[in-house]
Amino acid sequence: MSEKNREGKRAARERLAAERQKQKTAEKRRRTLIVGATVVCVLGLAAVIGVVAANSGDDSSGGDAASGPVVAPKGADGKDDLAIPVGKASAKSTLEIWEDFRCPACKTFEDTYRSTIHELADAGELRVQYHLVTLIDANMQGSGSLRAANAAACSQTAGKFRDYHDVLFENQPAETDDAFAKNDKLIELAGKVGGLDTGTFKSCVNKGTHDSWVKKSYKAFQDAKHSGTPTVRLNGEDILSDQSLTPAKFKKMVEEANK
Repeated sequence: MSEKNREGKRAARERLAAERQKQKTAEKRRRTLIVGATVVCVLGLAAVIGVVAANSGDDSSGGDAASGPVVAPKGADGKDDLAIPVGKASAKSTLEIWEDFRCPACKTFEDTYRSTIHELADAGELRVQYHLVTLIDANMQGSGSLRAANAAACSQTAGKFRDYHDVLFENQPAETDDAFAKNDKLIELAGKVGGLDTGTFKSCVNKGTHDSWVKKSYKAFQDAKHSGTPTVRLNGEDILSDQSLTPAKFKKMVEEANK
């Protein structure tokens, strides 16, 4: 066999090995997302029991969420103004996402699909509606989900929601670590978003301005009988039940829906 033929076959083997490794990596990432989401869905079954304990816990780091007025953040839309929109209203497709900032599976979803969602939203092909819930507070007790969701709503009023939303997930503590319960931590993270760390934002966070709105959002989540977080629907259809879903496939789904 000539040296040229041997080199050609070696190069072909190397390309095949690289492609197999790429497929293995993608499959591992997909399994991680699905397994994580399943764990949270199982935890979600305890929400009805856990929410009683969570709501009776110490909420000294925030405002009086139990009896305060429902104050929606600026620009909120959807039913009862419980969704925070990102993207152009003229987009043909809508992605609804129910998330908890303490939820590990939500972080996995965000880490996997964030750049694709941003790309489609920036191109005017997708409008995203974020629904903030407090499932982990209910299951694990604590107030980090509520405090973080209130802070995110405050960032929406400041016109910085998407960036701050991403910062919260990028800096998510361990599920058992209720670090987001501390308003000082949430304000510190606001420093990573240009123009957000202002007196108005700090006051909004410390007063718990949107606490009752967040609680109303979680009540709507429960009333809708969603099984867990993240719950993700494209034009009304659940997409995370598709075990073959990848960012590329998701992008193609949006493009097909928009034709």
